[in-house]
Amino acid sequence: MRAMLFALLLCGFCGSVTAALPPIIDRNALFGEIQIENAAISPDGKYLAFLRPYKGARNIWIKRVDEAFSAARPVSAETQRPIPGYFWSRDGKYILYVQDQGGDENFNVYAIDPAAAPAAGAEVPMARNISDARGARTEIFALPKGDPDIMYIGLNDRDKAWHDLYRLRISSGEKTLIRTNTDRIASWIFDNSGELRLALRTTDTGDTEILRVDADGFTPIYSCSVLEECATSEFNHSNDRVYLVTNKGTDLIGLDQLDPATGAVSAVESDPKRRVDLGRPLFSELKETLVATVYVEDRQRIYWRDKSLEADYKWLQARLPGRELSFASHSRDENLWIVQARSDTEPGESYLFNRSAKTLALQFRIREDVPRAALASMHSIHYRSIDGLNISAYLTLPKGIAATALPVMVFPHGGPWARDRWGYQSFPQFFANRGYAVLQPNFRGSTGYGKTFLNAGNGQWGRRMQDDLTAGVKYLIAQGIVDPKRVGIAGGSYGGYATLAGAAFTPELYAAAVSIVGPSNLITLLKSIPPYWEAGRRIMYTRMADPGTPQGRALLEAESPLNAAMNIVTPLMVVQGANDPRVNKRESDQIVVAARDHNVPVEYLVAPDEGHGFARPINNLAMITEIERFLATHLDGRVQTDVPEDVAARLKEITVDPKSVVLAASAEPPDATH
Repeated sequence: MRAMLFALLLCGFCGSVTAALPPIIDRNALFGEIQIENAAISPDGKYLAFLRPYKGARNIWIKRVDEAFSAARPVSAETQRPIPGYFWSRDGKYILYVQDQGGDENFNVYAIDPAAAPAAGAEVPMARNISDARGARTEIFALPKGDPDIMYIGLNDRDKAWHDLYRLRISSGEKTLIRTNTDRIASWIFDNSGELRLALRTTDTGDTEILRVDADGFTPIYSCSVLEECATSEFNHSNDRVYLVTNKGTDLIGLDQLDPATGAVSAVESDPKRRVDLGRPLFSELKETLVATVYVEDRQRIYWRDKSLEADYKWLQARLPGRELSFASHSRDENLWIVQARSDTEPGESYLFNRSAKTLALQFRIREDVPRAALASMHSIHYRSIDGLNISAYLTLPKGIAATALPVMVFPHGGPWARDRWGYQSFPQFFANRGYAVLQPNFRGSTGYGKTFLNAGNGQWGRRMQDDLTAGVKYLIAQGIVDPKRVGIAGGSYGGYATLAGAAFTPELYAAAVSIVGPSNLITLLKSIPPYWEAGRRIMYTRMADPGTPQGRALLEAESPLNAAMNIVTPLMVVQGANDPRVNKRESDQIVVAARDHNVPVEYLVAPDEGHGFARPINNLAMITEIERFLATHLDGRVQTDVPEDVAARLKEITVDPKSVVLAASAEPPDATH
């Protein structure tokens, strides 16, 4: 009966069965430079900033709200790496953004005065590096309302593992040391008036302590274990309580309030349906109050506390049906909002919403060149893993053809302590357009489904976590959707590890595998994690295994695809950023060498100007062009035959002959922090 119902649902998924897939969507439309995105309104509501290419890289542009986009002008001029994001200062005098070099994740904060005249010999105002950290990483902790020229930042220039607290003056770049971090402080928390009130500390065992910051030191007021979550959010209007996101003593993450003076805790809310963790609380900066809570199950659910905002949200839903809506930016008085509308087949629409006037004006569509009518729907499915655990997943089926005996791409998410959710994603749409079904499982160890489900992944890399992927493939095969001889797997970061694990531990299952910045040896992975991850090191040891113990080391060795490379028969493609500080290039080098030496067909791409994942569009286009050809060769999917000259040239530059890869003599890198 269940199989029959699922078959009926599939007919609903497919609509009327047609004979052909939609036309091939150009790779550049899906993975090339985004022509416009990320609108943010200035605090006074007069200006709109957004990201758009300028001289070959994604930069910040600005225009008056009432002007056409043709009147916009660039205010930044990064030439190599696209600007990943930006924000306005509290008074709107500056636009601020962070940038690293070549993917090394040593971020600095840059400030632009959009009203300033262009710098000498330039066409845009000068971007000042105001954090000015050399070989260090800047973290932003707070921008106090009371002094909009101040930003509180952390710098790990003294100790790579821990960030000292500084007051940074935006207008001048003057830095003043506030606290030297000799107490393993992972984060500093300020209240609504800009006063330093709390700190989060990670203990030697990986537990989290919330400390009250006193004049003469710290006072512990709350804690949770290494296998629990507890983090502060916003302070309430009177600054006498802080909202606490935690699952201490319960399975699901919920929202509490914590009294910093006494440590007393009072419950606020958890999922009314008792199914999933709190996704996030939403606050009004103007009223300094909680206005809504968001939960993500198969789809998003919002519970409103502010009736006025709820009425506005329902008004927007009526005009933008079938979309998931989010308030991305707003004016200081919270009257003008940038509303983003997305769905599985809509990459994103940005609207300007005037609450008082009840007007809604489309500003732009992200990836306008992507033909929406050719995109495939994403559907929620559930199946049982090998041990009976319920797994939630998303299935994207090619549009226009029957869901029978299809090639499939398993596409596990990174993290692994993260999750997939419903909505547009370029990779699944690309695969579906090329004729593949796409399975995205939220395997055990994924977040959002409660502490029990998360902890079920502890010590299970390459084991039960991998079984959850295998069970999904077998489920689709049993339903007749998937051709068992044309199963592929691809993913980035942990998804890259799962790809290598699939090829090494279940070699009979996969006909093609693409690992993007995936670790191959869990011992060397843990020994080379960045120093600024020190706060999370013990958490990783607890959830994976401790390489400092014989039992832990044995488990990590058994779970490392490198040590089972002799079993690999699946044709393999490996993609790596040369500057990756998280998954060292050696992780890819060593699996390429092992596959090569065992006569496994292996291809290798290394971008010299990238880190943990590719940011530059030309590198992404080169990568996806080669992935497309590789999968078509082994899974018989569709291929876009034309390759632009610049993409072909870049692909040639980043392609590495596996025969040329030579490993250093040492089998393990020195520990980065010990």
